[in-house]
Amino acid sequence: MQRQFKLAVRKAAIPKPATSHCTHCVATHLLQSGTDIRTVQDLMGHTRVETTMIYLHVMQRPGAGGPSPLDIP
Repeated sequence: MQRQFKLAVRKAAIPKPATSHCTHCVATHLLQSGTDIRTVQDLMGHTRVETTMIYLHVMQRPGAGGPSPLDIP
C-alpha cells in the first residue's frame, strides 16, 4: 500500500512529504471540522462505520490534535 500511496502522491504533484499515515490525520481533521462520519467513512474506504469511529476516540485525547500536516510549511 505504501508504494501505491507514494505513486499517487507523485502523480498528484504534492510537494510535501506524505505517507499513508497522513490519510488518518486528514480523516481526524475532517471530523474535527464537522464533516459527517459517513462521508469520512466513504472517503477512507471503510466498509464498517466502527472502523471510522476510531478517529472520534483519537479526537477526544488531550494533545491528539494539532495542525494538519498539509498546513505546516
